[in-house]
Parts: sequence; structure tokens; C-alpha cells
Amino acid sequence: MTEPQPTSHESRRKELARPTEQTLAHAVEEQGRPHADTPAAPEPGGTARRSPLGARSSDRSGGVTASVPGQPERAGRDVAAASAVPRVGAPDDGGAGTPDPGEGAAAVARREGDRLRFVGAATRRIARGIDLDEIVLGLCRATVPTFSDAILVHLRDPLPVGDERPATPFVLRLRRTDRLRLVDEALSESAEAEGLTVLGGAGPDLTPASELCEVRTGGELNEVLRGVRPVFAESPAARAALAELLGPDRTVPGGRRAILAPLRGRRRVIGAAVFVRGPERPAFEANDLLVAAQLATHTALGIDKAVLYGREAYIADELQRTMLPDSLPQPTGVRLASRYLPAAETARVGGDWYDAIPLPGSRVALVVGDVMGHSMTSAAIMGQLRTTAQTLAGLDLPPAEVLHHLDEQAQRLGTDRMATCLYAVYDPVAHRITIANAGHPPPVLLHLGGRAEVLRVPPGAPIGVGGVDFEAVELDAPAGATLLLYTDGLVESRLRDVWTGIEQLRERLAATAQLTGPDHSPPLEALCDDVLDMLGPGDRDDDIALLAARFDGIAPSDVAYWFLDPEETAPGRARRLARRALERWGLEELTDSVELLVSEVVTNAVRYAERPVTLRLLKTDVLRCEVGDDSPQLPRQRRARDTDEGGRGLFLVNRLARRWGATRLSGGKVVWFELPTRP
Repeated sequence: MTEPQPTSHESRRKELARPTEQTLAHAVEEQGRPHADTPAAPEPGGTARRSPLGARSSDRSGGVTASVPGQPERAGRDVAAASAVPRVGAPDDGGAGTPDPGEGAAAVARREGDRLRFVGAATRRIARGIDLDEIVLGLCRATVPTFSDAILVHLRDPLPVGDERPATPFVLRLRRTDRLRLVDEALSESAEAEGLTVLGGAGPDLTPASELCEVRTGGELNEVLRGVRPVFAESPAARAALAELLGPDRTVPGGRRAILAPLRGRRRVIGAAVFVRGPERPAFEANDLLVAAQLATHTALGIDKAVLYGREAYIADELQRTMLPDSLPQPTGVRLASRYLPAAETARVGGDWYDAIPLPGSRVALVVGDVMGHSMTSAAIMGQLRTTAQTLAGLDLPPAEVLHHLDEQAQRLGTDRMATCLYAVYDPVAHRITIANAGHPPPVLLHLGGRAEVLRVPPGAPIGVGGVDFEAVELDAPAGATLLLYTDGLVESRLRDVWTGIEQLRERLAATAQLTGPDHSPPLEALCDDVLDMLGPGDRDDDIALLAARFDGIAPSDVAYWFLDPEETAPGRARRLARRALERWGLEELTDSVELLVSEVVTNAVRYAERPVTLRLLKTDVLRCEVGDDSPQLPRQRRARDTDEGGRGLFLVNRLARRWGATRLSGGKVVWFELPTRP
């Protein structure tokens, strides 16, 4: 819908020349709001009044062209010089911007009141920004074209943070430029035909010769910046400072048509802003220096806050990243995938975590938890609880015992340190899983045929309550099934309760499994992404941790298990048993290495054991051998002397095995090693 046009050239001339300082605050307030393409209300007499140009900056075809260094300037037609800016005196007033002597006191007071309202509206526009770019954009949108025809914003590179000592040398980098352009060719041509000057491309070239400007110690630019106060470009020192900032081959209007305003933060100057008016509009007045000072002060303080916020966000991101596992292990008989989503861009730190910890006997512990709160304190407590859980898992404690010790640790951290946690141990040989819960949402098991069920596990009390017992339940874990552990952010929000969300999750898993058929499980990574896609707008009020485990298991035919009496003949019997198992599996080429290593490990176990020693071989993509005894003392590799008769067993294991290790159990220890099944 087009705007009604003036009915005569005379009305257009009056409109273009009408003082519009009273619209400054309105123009700035309108910037950033959605632009309604509706005709303006007609004035008395049938002539429609045009809306202030400053209010059109949010329009994509608007009259302000913004350019960011390193990006091409957006093409567009120029706007007419009749913008919503203060117009004091005639265009040929010599650039002094002196008020009309016949102007009354009421008009002066009204103009000063409009100036104050503009400052208030502009500072509110600047204060709306959170990050650095938003604040600089707010300054540019608030001032062009309302206060100036063009603006250049230079910031220190790099920007110092807080009390940090600024880098030397003092370098300013052009951050953003905005300038007025013509958007209405018809209005431009009409204005020129009637003798009115328009702002065109023939104005001064304000593009700096370089994006970087090194501020010389003792130079004119350094002196102006040290002075802190904005200055007109009418003094030789100010002109020299602008030449140093923009480059010697760039011309800027002199006199009171340019203002250089230092940007001073809390402790130091962090940049400079240059405001420029073209020759077709009145020059700046003395009171405009106060306006520029207010804009520069609010911008600098906002930039200081944005830099501090950026550092806080960086620290939060690093803290959260280091508290979560960089990568998941690849235990035998199970495949794993995980996801983590923060609550929001402005709250990146949370207390949700997940973990997968390999255990003796090819088992794996699956952990997911949620500390109350969204702060760095919550993330720090989460890190301590995760470390405690890893330590307890290394002791091979039952799941209920692990939660009991986590509860005690949370109470030691503070009286209000509460968290929910679910701890599960999967045994791929027995195809069983043991789960203990501490106030956490129950896991969901997706069977191979496509049926999804919410596992019935005792809910338990949250960690940190104290004085409660935790109960574990043992369930079947069939091959091909997928276990999904998650935090409440996935299923609970302001729009739905937790049980509604759990039911939606179960239905989503079942629907996804139907797409791959009854004989194939959905890809694990794609399944995690599909689960997160169930979140709609407004469904995420909390951070989300997701851990998915696909149970492959180990077939009974690939497992060999024996008990050996702690006698001198045990090593020889272990060699014979291992040889027969390798022949059955078709791995005769590993016979010599396996017999040597099994003999060394069993000999060491028999030396200290009082009860029967266990020997287990597992064939998967690698051959794994596990020897267990009732002695809690872990073996340590040492370099034997030439005269020693023993002490070389672990040295041989370390040289021949691909991996090896020892784990202390509640009733002894397990020493294990792995050999590749293929060369």
C-alpha cells in the first residue's frame, strides 16, 4: 500500500523544510520495531504527513545503509536529505548552527526538551544490547539519520577485559559504519528541481584507508582520546586526530559538521565514535557535544559489560565442556551415543551430566545425573559428583552403594546440594542390567521389534537428602535393545508435566523404530537426533543430557570361563585350557602369545591367592583374557635386575599385549590384557 502524496509542490517544499526535532525521541523509539506498511494519517487540508525517516531504519528498504568491515555494502537507493534530524537555522547559515535571533524562549525550551528526550530514547536503544555487536548496532541505529548523517565506530583491538592490562601498541579497529542514503528517487529529483539539496554519493568519502589504526604515543589522536570529551573538527588538533584515525587521503567535513567522541569505559578509553553531518543540513550545536558525550558514555559502559559477559560465557562454556566427557569409551558388547544441550544461549551452564565407565569383566557403568540449578556453582558440584562416581565405579561397588556414597558426598558439599542420578551396570556376558535410581526420571528401553517401554525402577530420593536407602533392580538386557537415559529437561517443561513428556518420548521411540523394520534397530546417532527433534518451541526450560546404549552383548559361545586352584600346577593347566579355546575359535596363530601371557599372569595370581583363581577368555573384535584372585594388592610393573629370577612377567605383558590393566574389586582384583584377533 503506497503512502498518499502531497497535492502540490508547495506542500512538498514545506514538508521537506519542516523542523522535525520534536520527532527525535519518537524516531529512535520506533527503530527496531516492526514496520507496518500503512499510509500515514492525512493532515488537515488533505496533505498526508510523512513519517519520520528515522523510524524507517528497521525497514529492509530503509534509508540507513550499514556496513561492517570485511562485508560488501548493501546496495540501495539514497534517501532524501529531509530526514528526522534537528534543523536549526537555514542551510546556508555558515555551518555554525546558531539559533534564529527571533526565536522565542518557548521554542528554545521545546527544542532542548526534544534533545533530552532523544538522548533518553537513544540510550534506551543502546542499553537493549547484550553482546558487543548489538550495542554498537544500537548506537548506529539511534544516531543515523536522527542525529547525524554518518557514524564510524572504532574499538580497541583487542578489547581489555576488567582489570586486565591492555595490549600494546594501542590499536583501534573499525567495528561498524552507518550512513544515510537515498531511497526515494522521485522525492530526490523533486527536491533538486525545487532547489533543495540532497545527500548523494558525492559527499565526503568516510571509508577509512585501513581498518586498523595504531594510536601513536604523543600524537594528536592520542591527546584527543586522553581528553575523553567529544570535540568538534574545527580545531587543528581535532582535524589532525581525524586524519590519523581515517587516513591522510580521507576528507571529513570540518568545523562543526563532525564530532570525534572518545569511548571511555570504567577504567580506560576503549575506542572512538565519529559523528558526521553533510553540508545540506544544519551543523552541530554546542549542546550536541553533550548529546555525543552521553551516547559515547552509555555505549562504552555497555561495551565494557558486554566484554565481561563474553568472558563469563567463555569461562562457563569451558567449565561445562571440561566437566563432560570429551568422548565416550568403546566397551565390548555395547555401543554408545550422547547429546548435551544447554538451557539457552544466555544460560549455557547447567548441572546435567552423563558418563560411561568401563568396568572389569567387560561390563560398563552408565550414569546420568542432574544437579539443581543453572550456574557455575551447579556445574562445579556436578563435576565433583561425576568424579566421585567415577572413583566409586572403579572400586566396582554395586549401584545402590554408589548412590549411597554419592549422597554422603553431596551432604559434605553443603546442606542445599541436591541432585538426581541414575546409575546402571550392564553385563554383556549375562545380558543383564542392574539399575539404581535417586529421584531421576526412569529410563526407556526400546526393543528390537519396535516396542518401547518405561522401565519400572524404584524412584528413590534425590542425592543430598540423607538418611535414605537406595534399592537396585536387575532386568534383562536383550541383544539389539536400546536403553535411553536422559534428564528431566527432555520431558518436562512449562507446557507439559514430566509423565506426559515420558509418554511422548516412549511413543516417539516406538514410531522411529517402526521406520527401520522389526529386524533392524534404528541408527544410534540418528535416534538421538530424532529424540531431540520432539522438542518444540517453548518445550526447553532446562538443559538436557542424553545417553543412549545399544546392547550387542557377547554370545555364550565366545566366552570361556574356568576356576583354577591356587597350586603350582595352575599355570600349566591354564595354558592347556587357553590352547583348546583358541583352537575352537580358529585363533591358533595367537597360541604362543596367549600361553606365555596367561602363564605369567596366573603364576602371579597363584602366588598371593588363598581361594580359587578365575580365568576367563572373551572373543569379540579382540581377544580379552581376565585373571581374578582374592588378593587386593595390585601388581606394579618394575624393571628387573640381571640377577633377579622373577619380576619380568608384567614386562612381557606390557610388550606383547595391545592393552592391559588391573582393577581392584570389593573381594580382590582382576588383571586383564587384550590381543588383536587379526594382524
